[in-house]
Amino acid sequence: MSRLVKAVQFLIFSTTTLLGVDPTVVETVQAHVDVPLQTDPASVFWSAAQPTYLEKDRHGNIAPSFRTEVRTRWTTTSLYFLFICPYDQLYLKPSPITTQETNELWKWDVAEVFISSDFSDIKRYQEFEVSPQGEWIDLDIDLNKPHHESGWTWSSGFEASARIDAASHRWYAAMRIPLSAIDKRPLAAGNEFRLNLFLSEGPPSNHHAVTWQPPMSNTFHVPERFGLLKLVPEKQ
Repeated sequence: MSRLVKAVQFLIFSTTTLLGVDPTVVETVQAHVDVPLQTDPASVFWSAAQPTYLEKDRHGNIAPSFRTEVRTRWTTTSLYFLFICPYDQLYLKPSPITTQETNELWKWDVAEVFISSDFSDIKRYQEFEVSPQGEWIDLDIDLNKPHHESGWTWSSGFEASARIDAASHRWYAAMRIPLSAIDKRPLAAGNEFRLNLFLSEGPPSNHHAVTWQPPMSNTFHVPERFGLLKLVPEKQ
C-alpha cells in the first residue's frame, strides 16, 4: 500500500473520531409514513437521511473511484435503503426479469444489504440484492449449513427499484424491507441490527468489490466483521 493511500485512510479515521462519529455504526432516521420507492436522492424522503459511504475493497484498501453512498430510513413497517453507485463498466445479466427473484444474481453487478436482528447466532442473517436493471433476490443465510446459498427460496416480501444514469456513470438502487421479515422484537427507536453493505461492479476481468465494513476476506460472508444499524427518531 502506498504512503499516500495510508495517509488518506488515517485522515478519514482521525476525522471521524474527532467528530465523534463511530465508523462502524449507521443511524437510520425515522419517517412517519411509508412512501413509494424512490431512486432520486434529492427527494424530500431521502434528503432527511444521513449518508454512509462504501469506500474500501474487501481487504480494507481505499477504492476512491467507486465510493458509493448509501442512505437509509425506517417507518413502523419498513426499512428503506438507497444506493448511489458509480460505475466504470456495467456487468449486466442478459434478458433481465424483475417480476420474480433472480437466483445467483450475485454473479453480476449488485448492491447488497446483509442484516440481522439475531445477536445470539451471528451466522444467521438476511441478504438483499438489487441489480442496476431492477432484478432482485432475498436470502435467509445460515452459515451453519454447508450450502447457505439454498436460503434463496425464502421470501421476505421486500420491494426493489433501480435506474441507470449513463450520463453520470451512476446507477441507483432502492429497497424497502418489511421489518416483520427480519425482526420479531417490539419496534422502537434505539433497536439495533447487525449490518454490512456491499457493491459488486464490473465484469470478471475488471471486477471491483466495494464494502462498508471490509470482510478482510475474498468472501463477503464474514459476520464477525459486520457493523451496526441503529434506529433513531426523526430530528425535529
